[in-house]
Amino acid sequence: MLYWLYEHLGINLFQYITVRAGFAFFIAFLLVLYLIPRFIRWATAKHSYQPIYSLAPKNHQKKSKTPTMGGVVFISATLIASLLTVKLNNPFAIGGLLTLLFYSLIGISDDLGKIVGGSNRSGLTPKQKFALQLLGAIALSAFLYWVVQLPSDLYIPFYKYPLFDMGPAAIPFWTLVVVATSNAVNLTDGLDGLATVPSIFALATLGVITYISGNAVLSSYLLLPKVIGAGEVVVIAAALVGALIGFLWYNCHPAEVFMGDSGSLALGAFIAYMAIISKSEILLILIGSVFVMEAASVILQVWSYRTRGKRIFLMAPIHHHFEEKNWSESKIIVRFWIIALISNIIALITLKVR
Repeated sequence: MLYWLYEHLGINLFQYITVRAGFAFFIAFLLVLYLIPRFIRWATAKHSYQPIYSLAPKNHQKKSKTPTMGGVVFISATLIASLLTVKLNNPFAIGGLLTLLFYSLIGISDDLGKIVGGSNRSGLTPKQKFALQLLGAIALSAFLYWVVQLPSDLYIPFYKYPLFDMGPAAIPFWTLVVVATSNAVNLTDGLDGLATVPSIFALATLGVITYISGNAVLSSYLLLPKVIGAGEVVVIAAALVGALIGFLWYNCHPAEVFMGDSGSLALGAFIAYMAIISKSEILLILIGSVFVMEAASVILQVWSYRTRGKRIFLMAPIHHHFEEKNWSESKIIVRFWIIALISNIIALITLKVR
């Protein structure tokens, strides 16, 4: 709508991505602040509680009456704010909106199954969830490669030239990035606010990189790959950051609502999408260091138990390991936030050191 005002009424202010991103941020933020308390009351009345895994640390059982599916609220707020502010004929923006919508729908299906069945095993099976994630990632990657014709060069931090052109191999590579990141954020969402703040940091960092990549002058100055049109996705990212900050007001410890898979799967997929279009796929390892750490701990735990019959961690993902070592939940959360902040600052430094 705001871009329409620029095109048809000549309000020049709304042609700027930064201005529309600011509006998107506050629209989503205020929407979430308005909707979340009402959602919590509705979910509590309907007993839409998060089923707690029986093998989770014992202190998690006290959270059994906490409503879940808060992701529906902040993803909906993001979509509404974006539709009001983004340039809707931009293919990068369309891809970003569809990514949020599709992966949130996967999460909604899983969350509803768990709520109705009253168990973590009642939602989508791991194979069903993975198949849907894979389907969405393949479609998204094909869209970027063939429709948007996104450059398929592979870049690494601290080096200004592409290593090589992946060609059609970019599709399976991008598919891996989307599925891996979506699941990594999902694994991280195990403590109050643990996934929310690192996601805000990642979106902010990727927003800066994407904006620079979409700007011919800035990308040339900083020797970043130029991806014309990608900057429009910053408007969606700003809306999502605003929505997450509003959500954090109620999701911080002790949480009044959980995001559920309806939020975490969509968050991870969108973060991956921004990394892909800004040619930051490898840098995402640093930007999403907390997500990488959480996913790696699960992979290592499973590998060690299956090959050696021994566990590396007291419990995986790794935040549960520290809970088993009697760290307070608040201490784990804040320390992981600090790791995420430092990692993202280093990631931003790499933009100049090339």
